[in-house]
Amino acid sequence: MPLVSKPTSLLLPLTFQKLKQPIPPPSTFTKTPQNPSPQHQNKHQKHPSFTPNNHLCLDQTQQLHAHIIRTHFNHAQQVSFSPFESHLSHEARYNLLITSYIKNNKPRYALNTYTYMRKLDIEVDSFIIPSVLKACSQISVARMGKEIHGFSVKNGLVSDVFVVNALMQMYSECGSLVSARLLFDKMSERDVVSWSTMIGAYSRNKLFKEGLKLIENMHFSNVKPSEVAMISMVNLFSDLENGEMGKAMHGYVIRNSNSEKMVVPLTTCLIDMYAKCGNLDAAITLFYGFSQRSIVSWTAMIAGYIRCNHLEEGERLFVRMIDENVFPNDITMLSLIISCGFVGAVQLGKRLHAYILRNGFGMSLALATALVDMYGKCGEIRSARAIFDSMKNKDVMTWTAMISAYAQANCIDYAFQLFVQMRDNGVRPNELTMVSLLSLCAENGALDMGKWFHAYIDKQGVEVDVILKTALIDMYAKCGDISGAQRLFSEAIDRDICTWNVMMAGYGMHGYGEKALKLFTEMETLGVKPNDITFIGALHACSHAGLVVEGKGLFEKMIHDFGLVPKVEHYGCMVDLLGRAGLLDEAYKMIESMPVKPNIAIWGAMLAACKIHKNSNMGELAARELLALEPQNCGYKVLMSNIYAAANRWNDVAGMRKAVKDTGIKKEPGMSSIEVNGLVHDFKMGDTAHPLIEKISEMLAEMSKKLKEAGYLPDTSVVLHNIDEEEKVTALNYHSEKLAMAFGLISTAPGTPIRVVKNLRICDDCHTVTKLLSKIYKRVIIVRDRNRFHHFREGSCSCGGYW
Repeated sequence: MPLVSKPTSLLLPLTFQKLKQPIPPPSTFTKTPQNPSPQHQNKHQKHPSFTPNNHLCLDQTQQLHAHIIRTHFNHAQQVSFSPFESHLSHEARYNLLITSYIKNNKPRYALNTYTYMRKLDIEVDSFIIPSVLKACSQISVARMGKEIHGFSVKNGLVSDVFVVNALMQMYSECGSLVSARLLFDKMSERDVVSWSTMIGAYSRNKLFKEGLKLIENMHFSNVKPSEVAMISMVNLFSDLENGEMGKAMHGYVIRNSNSEKMVVPLTTCLIDMYAKCGNLDAAITLFYGFSQRSIVSWTAMIAGYIRCNHLEEGERLFVRMIDENVFPNDITMLSLIISCGFVGAVQLGKRLHAYILRNGFGMSLALATALVDMYGKCGEIRSARAIFDSMKNKDVMTWTAMISAYAQANCIDYAFQLFVQMRDNGVRPNELTMVSLLSLCAENGALDMGKWFHAYIDKQGVEVDVILKTALIDMYAKCGDISGAQRLFSEAIDRDICTWNVMMAGYGMHGYGEKALKLFTEMETLGVKPNDITFIGALHACSHAGLVVEGKGLFEKMIHDFGLVPKVEHYGCMVDLLGRAGLLDEAYKMIESMPVKPNIAIWGAMLAACKIHKNSNMGELAARELLALEPQNCGYKVLMSNIYAAANRWNDVAGMRKAVKDTGIKKEPGMSSIEVNGLVHDFKMGDTAHPLIEKISEMLAEMSKKLKEAGYLPDTSVVLHNIDEEEKVTALNYHSEKLAMAFGLISTAPGTPIRVVKNLRICDDCHTVTKLLSKIYKRVIIVRDRNRFHHFREGSCSCGGYW
């Protein structure tokens, strides 16, 4: 259903835009036109001379500033500028000027004014400091915020709780949560704003455990929460996405409200909380249950529908909102675009984008960035890049959104090129930028590039918060350097549950089951409560190390000691654990006893186990279940044909391959990649497209000769085509991982480790060959396949033949 296009007249001032131009001197200000041309006016927006809050519009603010400059800050020559400004003191006039710039979204001009005040030794009091700190927060200039902090300490302003609260807010919004908490802990006297500021800071930074603890401390301190404090609390529970805790918070709000009816902002936050917790019915009840619905309330409800994937209902409510003469503003469109990106609703996102263009919305920096992000998350890379290229002014979040879009599409070259352009344009990357780039390195096994980014982070002083530290650990683990991951983990002072889980998963994918279990014990000793993802990582580690007894014990502990209800992912790990160990009957019994319906992952693990242990009868059963769930997925038919081939059931192989051909869907081809000198090179089976293919072919011939001398006999049973033996041997020689290893041998110095990433499970023959090559060429060869890491050294593999 298309969105309606109707001119609107209500538009809240945009507060998200961050300006990145240098701070101009006041003398460069120009007066904005009193009557802008119609094409530059937003149909949704009016231009009042004064707002309801009685602050100056931008034109008036600049006129006031120009007047102050013309009088050379001579107080005697200054005259009243406006009816409500005549009674103000000189200091108050400067505060008015700074505040007006902030309200007109010109924080850099506000900071410039503050700097001039300091130069002319004009008194800066406890009323001005919070306004200036707000400007620092808007453009994340922590360095100036720290200077203002020092000035406040030197001049005795930190005794004012109003100033300290503003400092806490500034530090938290500039990413320095530790400094904010230090200020909070040192406060001899706290008001309710102090508590709500700190709770809000934890909520924004996704530190839910700390936020919940602070709420508990606030309750025990007998501090009655204000409306703002309760909004901070509700926002925290929104991000937790825990329905039961959300209901408890709703009850707390009702008990602590000052009136029978909750105010609109608080009710709106509750609507948002219930929608994010997946309780759409509760959100709908609240929305339709109160009459004073604002544009923010409508926005929250429509966004809630979208987040819960009720796209048609959300679109209908959008149309109804306009029919009731409530018109969307920039923040509405921003929120809805973000929600579309969250669930991948690209078609609705496109219609909202068209509505923005048709109805004269100014394409603000925040809105354009949200569109780039939405298209990137939906896989529409060209659309994302088109918007990105059309933007004249780009801030760090815009560049990061585009880099993230390339990272999600696994476009490693484009992402790295964009990073270089970002630096050349003088934009300093932040933690989010680096997390996106590190995740891309991790996905592609690009260790050298990942190390370069790590060095860049250290050299440029990028703040390494717990999220960035976790991304670094994950990158090293997924790129094959488990020692580097372990070193970073040991050095980390602040670890959240994600940090522990990433390290646990790292040990698992490298086959270090015992180390993963030791890490789990350390978690328990330190009082870190594991979550469901922790157990997935631990069970996965047991599966790849053959620790059946330990895995069973963990599964029981999860249920009985930690009270966690196993999800289908946990059952999948258990089926994989039992199946890999050859306990196929026990694995099947677990599937039958599951309280939830087995999904593709469960039957996929069963089918893979049947292939490993060459059990065609049980494999047929698993394949039938898989094809019933995903009839168009030819991968299961290919895997089943492989099982038939291993059992020499060639008639069944032919029938299954005919079925694959009839679907018209091609199986996923084997691909291997290797990083050399910061560039990732991709190979597929039988590849001849690489520029150095002649030298690679010569190395393959040399490898074959030395392998034969070492007693190697090709395992042609893995070639699942009914062709003669010689053709099978030729096919084996050109497997993608062998091409990648040959390229690695000719492109790196002797003794250099070779790291290969493969998208599928390494076959038995390539596994045998790689063991021999590690001994022949005296190289450490690390292969990451779909299941795990293999560390080949001196003729042996870390997996012990168990993969």
